[in-house]
Amino acid sequence: MYGPHPRTDRRTRPNPALGAFLRSRRDRLTPAQAGIHPLPGLRRVPGLRKEEVAALAGISPDHYSRLEQGRQRTLSDDLCEALARALNLTDVERKHLRSLADPGSRRGGWDRPQQPEPGLLRVMTALDHLPTLLLGRRSEVLATNALLAETLGVTLEPGTSFARWLLLDEAARARIVNWADYASAAVGALRYEVGQHPHDHALAALIKDLRAQEPHVDRWWHDQGVTDRTSVTKRIAHPTGGPLEFDVEAVTLPQCPDQQLVIYTVEPDSPTAHVLPLLRNYARQAARV
Repeated sequence: MYGPHPRTDRRTRPNPALGAFLRSRRDRLTPAQAGIHPLPGLRRVPGLRKEEVAALAGISPDHYSRLEQGRQRTLSDDLCEALARALNLTDVERKHLRSLADPGSRRGGWDRPQQPEPGLLRVMTALDHLPTLLLGRRSEVLATNALLAETLGVTLEPGTSFARWLLLDEAARARIVNWADYASAAVGALRYEVGQHPHDHALAALIKDLRAQEPHVDRWWHDQGVTDRTSVTKRIAHPTGGPLEFDVEAVTLPQCPDQQLVIYTVEPDSPTAHVLPLLRNYARQAARV
């Protein structure tokens, strides 16, 4: 079994974010989904019991209880992997768990001004036939192309918060047919970013404001879901182009992990693919005005 680390200083300081995430993943997982026979007796929880997770992870029930209570600040890689297997975590959830398991290792540097990565800007230029934007930390818009503005019906200037537009602007809800699906994924991406940068006070302030202004955001935040923005389908109601459908993909570079080139891709020969050249012409005409 994996026992608690013998050190009692930094490793034993409270880590409530880790405990809340573990509890949320346990609540959603049934014994059948975990591949086990439920323990006898009346079940008072929607998902697995703490004892069942502890057995699956190979740790004592007392140790697992301390984890959910946030009483152990850091976890070893082996224990993270054992918990990830026990809770059937997805790849992005595994990464998020590892981030939460060592929050003291990522400090500083997140308040410096953001500059678009030149290589990603060159890729954006080459993809002017697709709606594209470059996002930095805290979903800050670093660059967009004209076709994105035509598609979304808004010009997002550099420095704009994409999350604030998406989650709070009524025009975003009117334009994006499956707004709830896309918006909840954006909240999951913010939670994932918090795990990566737990000491980013500006990010924490943005999330606090979004939660205060939009009840949906607060509810999604409590759900503890995490996403990495990749492969999200977006459906757009365009006033002249009609219904559009995109698969949204995010590209990062190893040397610049805090920037994502977000590309609205389309299926070849799809109705959206046939409409995009027309929208591109509209965007070019608008740029000349």
